[in-house]
Amino acid sequence: MPEQRARKYHQDRVAETLRDEISTMIQGELSDPRIGSAHVTEVVLNAGGKSARVYVANDGPAEDEEPMLAALAAARGFIRHELLDRMGVRHVPELTFHLDRTDRMTARIDELLGRRRRSKGSSSSQAPPPTPEANKGA
Repeated sequence: MPEQRARKYHQDRVAETLRDEISTMIQGELSDPRIGSAHVTEVVLNAGGKSARVYVANDGPAEDEEPMLAALAAARGFIRHELLDRMGVRHVPELTFHLDRTDRMTARIDELLGRRRRSKGSSSSQAPPPTPEANKGA
């Protein structure tokens, strides 16, 4: 059991280091203009540590998302090589970049919940509240 905890702790540390290093590269070292509005939100390391999913959010318009992912995929080799030098490890996981849509989904859920609350509030305000005397007769 302690092995599992130690392995999970190690994977979390590696994922956090990957996130920090890739974020630094995106912010300053990659010169592709399509990547300018990107930031890394999360890195999920595979159980074996051979691959990692890098979730990237776009601060710009929605039409820039596909070119941004294409530019990151094109820079994958450079990023892995730099990670190898910076982290000093024998193996750098294979990176795949995915778009992080959690902000949009959260906003959409909040919007739907707000609509539901408003519709419940307006329907309950139309009906008069029950009086205590009406409940006695039932």
